[in-house]
Amino acid sequence: MSSRSIKDYLKISAKGMAMGAADIVPGVSGGTIALITGIYAELLSSLRGLTPAKLAVLVKDGPLAFWQSINGNFLLALFAGILLSIKTLAGLVSWALEHHPLLLWGGFSGLILASLVSLYRQQARWQWPHIVLFALGAALVVGLALAKPTELPAYWWVLFLGGFIAISAMILPGISGSFILLLLGLYPQVLKAVETLDIVALAVFALGCICGLLLFSRFLSWLLLRWYQGTLAVMLGFLLGSLYVTWPWKQVLETTIDRHGEPRALRLANISPEQYTLLNGEANQWPAVLLCFALGAALVFILDRFSGSSKAQA
Repeated sequence: MSSRSIKDYLKISAKGMAMGAADIVPGVSGGTIALITGIYAELLSSLRGLTPAKLAVLVKDGPLAFWQSINGNFLLALFAGILLSIKTLAGLVSWALEHHPLLLWGGFSGLILASLVSLYRQQARWQWPHIVLFALGAALVVGLALAKPTELPAYWWVLFLGGFIAISAMILPGISGSFILLLLGLYPQVLKAVETLDIVALAVFALGCICGLLLFSRFLSWLLLRWYQGTLAVMLGFLLGSLYVTWPWKQVLETTIDRHGEPRALRLANISPEQYTLLNGEANQWPAVLLCFALGAALVFILDRFSGSSKAQA
């Protein structure tokens, strides 16, 4: 485990907070934040190292050697930031989604597009297989966006599977774990559990997340080690497809009433700013949205330059 200062770990926690904030929003992936801040490779490597064999290190060499062997300081700093962000920002993000959705989606669209450009620089050569994988990745995300959400009951095993699937999506750039929860109909239940500190529901969901992290991270690391360029092409497709999800101006095609008696959109269609104003009778706020888009893109390029993520992921 590399020698780091307290300042370094505070920076890692800050990146974790950014990942947590992104994961709260349906349509945005914490894996994207990890990638553009230069910690994606270390995150996957650290998660891949969490194996039962490390228990032998604990027994033979003691807690300190075990902690160092699993890169414990890095994981603790990162996940402390993620959990702190999810708890403290859940209400704020919910408020922003309700009161300023256009600005929020504009900022995330800029962030994702800039991430796409940043990742494109790492694709050394484009061949036909890469182009096909890129198209399939984009089509998968758009297909998920067009899928009609279901409404699953919040049973313990459903929460476990939801956590397993969502966390696997969260560590993939471009695929939103919270959007997967939305498709499964579990997003409101999980968000409410976070806000009300429902310990039982959170524990079951967290167990699913832990199992998903340990298993899927190993599979993803295996893909990156053997087919880096092809896997990166798929990730680029994921990012491109997620721009369909984060497009700010949408028309509600179908709604439903949730268990709290509140209307919730089931199907949405992307429309132009002018159409949005005509259909909703509301200002499309395109100058402010464009500003938020530019700020989101600028943030990515600043983080990319600051962290040297291109070198870290090459």
